[in-house]
Amino acid sequence: MNHQRLFIPGSAGKLQAIFQPGVDARPAVVICHPHPLYGGTMRNKVVYWMARAFEEQGCAVLRFNFRGVEQSEGAWDDGVGESDDARCALDWLNRRLPAAPLWMAGFSFGCYAGLRAAFGDDRVARLFAVSPAVEHYDFSFMTANGRPLTVVQGSADEVVPASAVMRWAEQVPRARLKLIEGAGHFYPNHQHALQQALR
Repeated sequence: MNHQRLFIPGSAGKLQAIFQPGVDARPAVVICHPHPLYGGTMRNKVVYWMARAFEEQGCAVLRFNFRGVEQSEGAWDDGVGESDDARCALDWLNRRLPAAPLWMAGFSFGCYAGLRAAFGDDRVARLFAVSPAVEHYDFSFMTANGRPLTVVQGSADEVVPASAVMRWAEQVPRARLKLIEGAGHFYPNHQHALQQALR
């Protein structure tokens, strides 16, 4: 892998990022990490596994730290500013690879920030949500979704109950739920099942 460590511009200052160039004509994917106040960063193992699943398919992948995380400038903004950070990541990736289909993916809180950023953005062709934090944030805006959404959820999730995610996914147009039996929120023994579900 040819991971490039760099900074991208954000509305609250520069955002620390890792970029993996992809193969021509393959999609370009932004991946959003879990909750910053609970230790979430772009180096989270689930985010890393997600990135590798896309990278191994030839996709370009941009992981980044939300404002106030590690070397990213700014401060926690209760999901509002973080959604704006995700929009800035989409903008950067689209400028870098204007011909590539643009995809958005997130894990846990990162699903909220990422899906909010992608909502109404016609450039984003496909969405991915891994263990979306539907009991902690208002995801009701997704009932107006018009793009393919892959939802990956562990049946033994100890943070976001699978039943809540299943109810939410049933209300989202074009959502396809992939339930991984026995998997917890961080997929400790289900890395390969997670990656296969994304593929």
